[in-house]
Amino acid sequence: MEEVKSLAHYELMYILKPDLGEEQTQADIDRFNDVITQQQGTITKVDKWGRRKLAYEINGLTEGFYMVVDFDYDGSEDIANEITRVLKIHDDVVRSIIVRLDD
Repeated sequence: MEEVKSLAHYELMYILKPDLGEEQTQADIDRFNDVITQQQGTITKVDKWGRRKLAYEINGLTEGFYMVVDFDYDGSEDIANEITRVLKIHDDVVRSIIVRLDD
């Protein structure tokens, strides 16, 4: 019997360092969006929340540049693990979380 793939909806939120500058911030956003599309994800919404105060100090930072990306994925690989891996090793990312949304 063949495995039936269903479309999964995800929301990714990440916080970038606030002092990167406009060009570097946009380059990081494009890079992370590319990771999603290279994994055959389909981006449905990109929401730049911008520079905001952090709830608590992280690595000496009190502010961060917040991003929220909604995307769909219907592949068999675990896209969340790959995106999380890329975000964790990138120096410009302060924090990130990815959640699968219920249908």
